[in-house]
Order: sequence, then structure tokens, then C-alpha cells
Amino acid sequence: MSAPALPPEDFDRLAAEHVLGLLEPVDAAQAERLLAEEPAFRQAVEDWRLRFAELDATALPAEAPDSLLARISASLDATPAAPVAARTLAQATADAIGGPGLAAGGEAPGSAWRGGGALPSGPDLGRGTDGTSVPPPPLIPHPAGAFSALWRSLGFWRGAGIGGVTAALVLALAVVIGPLGRGPTATYVAVLMGPQGEPAAVVNAFADGTAELIPLRTIAVPDGRVLEVWTLWDPARGPVSLGLTSEARRIPLDLKALPRTAPNQLFEITLEPQGGSPTGRPTGPILMKGTTSLAL
Repeated sequence: MSAPALPPEDFDRLAAEHVLGLLEPVDAAQAERLLAEEPAFRQAVEDWRLRFAELDATALPAEAPDSLLARISASLDATPAAPVAARTLAQATADAIGGPGLAAGGEAPGSAWRGGGALPSGPDLGRGTDGTSVPPPPLIPHPAGAFSALWRSLGFWRGAGIGGVTAALVLALAVVIGPLGRGPTATYVAVLMGPQGEPAAVVNAFADGTAELIPLRTIAVPDGRVLEVWTLWDPARGPVSLGLTSEARRIPLDLKALPRTAPNQLFEITLEPQGGSPTGRPTGPILMKGTTSLAL
């Protein structure tokens, strides 16, 4: 055999669930057969292993209540339309980070944001502006069809009770690809990691030179302080400020004045005095940082 017998969406879903260990015996046997016979399936499995690896290494364990599986099963039986569920998750994510998402090029209501510039290109970077190491960028799964199929899969949600990694994966997928992949497609993605190694924010960079910052958790900003977003693509040039915000909200980044995005380009957020860094370089503590990888 040289081509998968399954439709592409089911083929990719089977590979993803095989990596997550969520397959029922019949499907698991099919996956093992495809692994032995199909080079394309072996490649799909390897791709999903790489995509899940960083979240698996950084997500904190979490115990799910005993009633979770029954509630999810009932919800799946009662709600066959996956797009509605995905929109609900996306809206819940937006609510959790402080309000509704932005329209293209817009600003979050009530937020104070100042920024500009475009994603640059340059050498591989392994350290933040403070000299500490930057975690390798996770590869974020991007195929909307696979996400939709996983969302509808009871086996996937049964595995969600195992630990925090699946919740982190669903959250990252929801904020990166949006409701079932609709809208502009990011060309580069950076997952910014907090001090404990937890995913804290996502930066999506688009082909038109725009980008967006999407927090994955709230940030307590003390009075008289602001959050400042930075990018670094060339150590000789130094970090460049992309703007200020008074709170952790989904915000647009205008990056058109800077060079194009490159793999392993650094993004980070620091806590700075009101009005921003007085030196034009990061002066406060780094709250989160990460480097870009190609969006898949």
C-alpha cells in the first residue's frame, strides 16, 4: 500500500489519538497495521509526537472529577454540531483572559496598548534578553480537520481526565487556530512560557506583517507598572519594544516596520514602570518568553 485508505481527516485523527494513547482496541489495531504498512502514517505519528512533546513536558498534572466523563459523554450525545462546541471553547478562553477577542486590527475594550513594528528575521536564538535560556518552541498542530475530529471524539475526552497536558493542548489549539480554523492563518507561532515552565501566552504572526498576543492566564499588574512586549531577532541590534499594555488581554501587534519573522525569534513580556522602560531595553523582571516556530 502506498496511500492511506482512510479519508485525510480520519487518517490524521487516528495518528493523533495513537500518540495520545486514546484509541479503542479496534482502532489501536488499525493504527498498528498502518504503522507497519504506511510510511505516510508513520510520518503523521512522528509529526504529532513532536507537536505534543513540549506541552507534555510542561503541563502540570490535574485531577479530573469522577463525573467528568459522564458529563462529556452526555454533552457529545446531545450536541452533534462540533463547530458550536468549538466556538463555546473559544469564547470561554476569551472570557478567561479578560474579555471578548478582537476583530482584525482592533483593540480590546478598555485596554491601554501602545505598540508598533513587524516581525524580524535573524539567527537562531537560545537565550532571553536577560541571558537565561529560552525553552525550545513547541510545534503547534494547525490542521482544523484534525482538531474538529478530536473535539468530537469521546476517546479524546476520556483521556482529558488523565492530566493537565490535554487541557493545555486544547487551549493552545483553540487560541491558535480559532473556531475550527476559520480566519487568517498564522505563519509563525511562539508559545511564551512562564517562570515555572507553564504556557502563559501565544504570539501568532501572520504573512501580512501583523501579529497578535493571546494570554493563556491572567497577570496581576501592580499599580504604577505596565506590561511591555519585546522581540529580539539579532543580538547585535538588541531587543525592540512592541508596545505597552496595562493588563493581560488579547492585543494586536503591528510589526510591519521590522524585518520579516524568522524561526527561533524571541518574544518576551517584562514588567516595567508606568510609561515603559526608561532605557529602551528591558529593565524589569521577565514574566514570560518564547521563540517562534513555523505554524503547521
